[in-house]
Amino acid sequence: MRMQQASTQIAARTAAIIAEHQGLEGPLLPILHGIQDEFGYVPQDALPVIADALNISNAEVHGVVTFYHDYRREPAGRHVVKLCRAEACQSMGGDALAAKLEALLGIGFHETSADGAVTLEPAYCLGLCACAPSAMVDGEVIGRLDAERIEEIAREVRA
Repeated sequence: MRMQQASTQIAARTAAIIAEHQGLEGPLLPILHGIQDEFGYVPQDALPVIADALNISNAEVHGVVTFYHDYRREPAGRHVVKLCRAEACQSMGGDALAAKLEALLGIGFHETSADGAVTLEPAYCLGLCACAPSAMVDGEVIGRLDAERIEEIAREVRA
């Protein structure tokens, strides 16, 4: 019963978000952003509601959600760490820092810790190439990362 109730609530809120954006030209991306802002991710139960409202297939909606890295299909952790994986950051030691952060957090990219504390995501340029390597922690951009700062970030998000 609870799953059906949750699904009904998702569908109702999704319909309201669609109504807010349906008049836009090319409304799919703004609708998906609105849904992710509302729920913290794009629930599977929202996809057929979107497809029906926009007269497109479920596969088309699913394809957009899975194509763009910023759309989540599961709820994120309380903290979201995005580590830049672009070439400038890689050339400044980003690969070693990524491996260190994964080990410290006990998760890989696109994963959330079992306790729900942190989600680790790759980013493909945060615009801080001159301050590489860089990361974004809960929306705050951090440049000139080193092993010490990575350890500090891991402690902060695990607390």
